[in-house]
Amino acid sequence: MNTIVAPATPTGRSAVGIIRLSGPESLSILRKLIDDEAFAPEPNRVSLKQIVKESGETLDSALVSYFRKPHSFTGEEMVEISCHGSPVILRQVLDLSLRLGARLAEAGEFTLRACKNGKMNLSQAEAIRDLINARSEAAAVQASRQLNGELSAALQPAKDMLIQIIVRLESALEFVEDDLPEIQTSQVRTTLVGAQEVVKGLVATYASGRTLREGLKLTIVGRPNVGKSSLFNRLVGLSRAIVTEIAGTTRDSISESISLRGVPIFLTDTAGIRVATDKIEELGVERTRQLMADADLLVIVIDATTDLSEEDRAILNEAETGKHVVAINKCDLLNGRKAKTGFSRSTVVQVSALTGEGLDELSAAILEPFGSVDSEAVGLLITDSRHYDLLQRAEASLKKALDLFDEFASEELVLVYLHNALNFLGEITGETTTDDILAEIFSTFCIGK
Repeated sequence: MNTIVAPATPTGRSAVGIIRLSGPESLSILRKLIDDEAFAPEPNRVSLKQIVKESGETLDSALVSYFRKPHSFTGEEMVEISCHGSPVILRQVLDLSLRLGARLAEAGEFTLRACKNGKMNLSQAEAIRDLINARSEAAAVQASRQLNGELSAALQPAKDMLIQIIVRLESALEFVEDDLPEIQTSQVRTTLVGAQEVVKGLVATYASGRTLREGLKLTIVGRPNVGKSSLFNRLVGLSRAIVTEIAGTTRDSISESISLRGVPIFLTDTAGIRVATDKIEELGVERTRQLMADADLLVIVIDATTDLSEEDRAILNEAETGKHVVAINKCDLLNGRKAKTGFSRSTVVQVSALTGEGLDELSAAILEPFGSVDSEAVGLLITDSRHYDLLQRAEASLKKALDLFDEFASEELVLVYLHNALNFLGEITGETTTDDILAEIFSTFCIGK
C-alpha cells in the first residue's frame, strides 16, 4: 500500500491549512520535511516543527501530529501537518511530499482506506460525505446518526432474522427428507414477515429523508401586484427582490437558498403571469411557466383585497394537478372581513407579507406534502438513493420469498430470494459491495477526505 497525500482543508486563504498523509512512508516523509531523521514523535501528540525546503531554507512553522496504525482515521500510519493557511505554502508542502515519494490522493481515498481497514462500514463512510455536504442542521443530524452506526443497527435485526431462516431451511435441505413440521413452518413465516416489516419501515422514510438531504424547489407564482416579491423577501429574511406598487415590477425570476424548518429550499420569485405588454415581459412570463414545471411545489399568491380574477383562476387551474399551496396575501388589510373562499382542491393559508402573519402556517403547509422531517419525532431517515434502491430490492426479494413459502415451493427456490435479500442489505454497509461500486461511491467525495 503506497502513501497518499492531500490537503484536508478547502482551497483558499485561511488561518490554518492542513496537509494529510496516510500510508507506510508517512513518518519517513515527515522526517524529511522537517530535516530531522531522528524525530520520534509520541503518537496523538502535537509538536511544533519547521518545514524545510530542499535548499535548506525554512518554509513555514507547522504543528505536526503522528497517528500510529491501527489507531488512526484510516487504520494506517498517518501524519497531519497544520501550516499557515496560505495556498502558496500548502502547495509547496504538497509538492515536497510528492517528491519525497507520496502520491496525490484520489477523491475519498482516505475514507475508502478507513472503510477497507475496518475503521467504519460503508454506510458510515457515506455519512461523512453527507455530513460535509449537509445544507441544514436537520440534514447534519441525520448524517451524524448514520455516522454513529444507527443505520447499521437498524438493518441488523432484519439480517439476523434472515440468517436464522436461511440456516433453518438449509439444515432442512441437508438433514430432513420430509417437509418442515407445522410449528417450524409457522415460526419461519413469522420471522420472514418480521424481516420484511423492518425493511419496509426503512423504505417508508425515504420520501422525508430525500427532502431533508436534497431540499425542495419552491416557486412563488401569481398575477402581477399580489405581493409575490414581498412574500419572497419575507421568507428570505431580507429585501432581495425589488418591491413597488407598480404592477409588473418583477420582469425576471430571482432565486435564493433558504432553510425552512430545517429543510433546504431553493426559493424562486417570478414575473407576474398575465398577457404581456412588451417583449421583455413576455420572456419573463415564459420563464415563469418553465419554473412552474420544474418546481417541487408552487406557492400561488392571491390578493385578499380584490376579487378573484380570470388570471388568478387560470393560474389555479394550471397548478391544480401538481403540489401547490394558495397563499391569500394582504390579510392585514381585511379589517375583520373574511378572506376569499372556494379553494376546495387546494391547501389555503392566510398570510401578510408585510407583518409576517401566517408565515408559520405557510411553512407547515409547504412541507406537509413531503412528510415529516422532524428528526426527533421520526428517528433515523433513509436519505441516500443508493440505500433506498437496495432496500427496495431487498423488500421485493423478501416478498417473493414469502409468496413462494406460502405456495409450498421448494426450499431451494425460497433460499435464492432470501440470499438475494441478505446480499442487498449487505451492500448498504459494504459487506457484499464490489470494487467497481466502491469506486463509484467514493468518486463523489472531496479530495483529502
